Amino acid sequence: MAWESGARCNVDGFQDWLYIRRMPARKIQVGQVWKKDDTAESYLITKVYNEALTTYVVLRRTGAESERPVKVKVDNRGPIQTLPGYSYALESDDF
Repeated sequence: MAWESGARCNVDGFQDWLYIRRMPARKIQVGQVWKKDDTAESYLITKVYNEALTTYVVLRRTGAESERPVKVKVDNRGPIQTLPGYSYALESDDF
């Protein structure tokens, strides 16, 4: 067929793994694990919601379900969303 190319592109799994590991979270979702920067404790996102033009997440520390949840404002920097004071756990070597 005219639209098919005769050239093949092989994708190595290891390169995919490095790419995924280095990319920050583009969209914050329920179920993601984030680490607090100053204590390296892991937090699970249990809720994502909007108030007016601002997005918030509710975080609960893993292994400490009886503690109060933490509400954090999402920082939108272009197409990437971040949580101030937290790092996406997949960027950490510990996860």
